[in-house]
Amino acid sequence: MTRSTEPDATRPARPASDVSAGVGLSGLAGLLAWLLICRNWGVIGDALALPGPHAPLIGPYAALAALIASGVPMVAWSMVVDKVHLRPSTGIDWANPRPLRDVVDGAITKLAGLWATWALIAFIYGLGRWYWRGNYLFAMDLFANAAPLLFLGAIPYVLWLDRVLINPRDGAWHFGAMLIGREAWDADEVWHHLRSWAVKGFFIAFMLSIVTIGFMEEVRADFIHLAGNPVTIGNVMIDFMFMVDVQIAMVGYLLTIKPLDAHIRTANPLLAGWVSALLCYPPFNTVPLLDYHQNTADWSVWLAGLPALQWLWAGLLVGLTAIYAWATVAFGLRFSNLTYRGVLTNGPYAWTRHPAYLAKNSFWWLQTLPFLVTTHSPVDAVRNTAALALLSAVYYWRARTEEAHLLAADAKYRAYHAWMSDYGPITARFNALGRWILQRRANRAGAAHQVAETTDAQ
Repeated sequence: MTRSTEPDATRPARPASDVSAGVGLSGLAGLLAWLLICRNWGVIGDALALPGPHAPLIGPYAALAALIASGVPMVAWSMVVDKVHLRPSTGIDWANPRPLRDVVDGAITKLAGLWATWALIAFIYGLGRWYWRGNYLFAMDLFANAAPLLFLGAIPYVLWLDRVLINPRDGAWHFGAMLIGREAWDADEVWHHLRSWAVKGFFIAFMLSIVTIGFMEEVRADFIHLAGNPVTIGNVMIDFMFMVDVQIAMVGYLLTIKPLDAHIRTANPLLAGWVSALLCYPPFNTVPLLDYHQNTADWSVWLAGLPALQWLWAGLLVGLTAIYAWATVAFGLRFSNLTYRGVLTNGPYAWTRHPAYLAKNSFWWLQTLPFLVTTHSPVDAVRNTAALALLSAVYYWRARTEEAHLLAADAKYRAYHAWMSDYGPITARFNALGRWILQRRANRAGAAHQVAETTDAQ
């Protein structure tokens, strides 16, 4: 791929995205509509003479209903507009369903694998103490109530899907075959299955523990009395962006299914990928080396009495969280850590391969200003700055492990990776800067070597 400095130079087209922009935008529209309904439920109840309390819907189940409000439009757009269910990558042949009697034996094996997987996840939940306190209790209660429905609902779903799958012997089948011991099974398929469900088990519990909090806060937010206060406006808008991120991401974790072409193709097989990712989430992110909040204060404290700078800072922080939320919305139904579920090349991913990580880390530096501490201690300032730098390094490490996974998984991602290296508005400039630094070092090393040779000759 030839790099050109001419502004009108012909360049190859950016690889097409497996997810259209309409998927995430339709989900965002549904989420906003439900948020407005919840905020104005008192007025709606009065107008329609509905039974029950006429007050804003601030309960946790209203927040869970937001998942439906955002998920249904995304599913509808994906199927009606993008027609993802007809893509060959689903592995489904809708036109030639098998007779039910031909899939029963395989479905039993697959169900054994699924049920055993869920039992294993439940056992791990029981071992993890953090799952039984704080916000995680809500997630555990949901799982306990949903378990019978999942257990029984899996039967008709597997029977229905196996009739149309081109290869119904997926990872769940291989795991079930290993447990039953009746047929040959593939260890690679079993490990892929277990890695995929480890991702879902860990992150669905975490997301459910926080998904209700942000939504309820936005229902309660008093937007009318915020005018004129950049700190309050900024914080409410930041919370709103994080709420959008969590809601859309939660839908993505729940809908990893083949009929929507949103299934997990591969889960990251690299140990470094798992370590770097888990270090960013509780309970693993409590490592003291990554704690950059010792004797710090919020940005608003350091900028108190400087209204112009407060407005600018609030705008920067809101903008960064908007990019972060946009990066999640762009995934539509396919958001998930540690997995490959298709290649995303549009939205903020047309600018850099890792917009969420770049925006999130920039936000942390601007929000905390770790080199400013309330104790005025240079030791605290250096410690906090080093800790945040280390956390940013973890995200860089995480990004590189994700790239290694995806580069090995799909030729389309390799094409996108190469295109971004040469033409991405942010990525290409970082790469050019890196090449310039390396060239400068090489030139200096060459000059030093030449001087040394001249000295030796004399």
